[in-house]
Amino acid sequence: MNALKSFKAPVATLISSRIIATRALSSSAVIANARAGLKQSSNRDATWSENQIEKSQAFKGPRFENTDIEAQPQPAAAIELIAEEPVRMVEGRRARCNGGDGLLGHPAVYINLDRAGPHACGYCGIRYEQRPHHH
Repeated sequence: MNALKSFKAPVATLISSRIIATRALSSSAVIANARAGLKQSSNRDATWSENQIEKSQAFKGPRFENTDIEAQPQPAAAIELIAEEPVRMVEGRRARCNGGDGLLGHPAVYINLDRAGPHACGYCGIRYEQRPHHH
């Protein structure tokens, strides 16, 4: 018999405010329950890249056997946070982006704004658009 299948993980159940009883579930049941309904991040349900693996599929194998998924950090998806950032209007035909202060490893990037519409920085995703001007 496989050692992993026979492993029993204790699960705490609150009976009253002072007494805690434990019952045993098989590790596969614990993992299946933990993976059910996992969101990609706290502010996004689906993946945002073709190559990204869904979180419920990524938390597999012995590496996550005794990992409490609920206790792990749940950071917000940067793609949603950048989408909330307003488009920055620029006077000229080029925008210079350094990610804010330039100290976090984001090099200076020059973005051509000749075509209409917003253009995103390839490093941080901040969008720039040329301010409309009248001739």
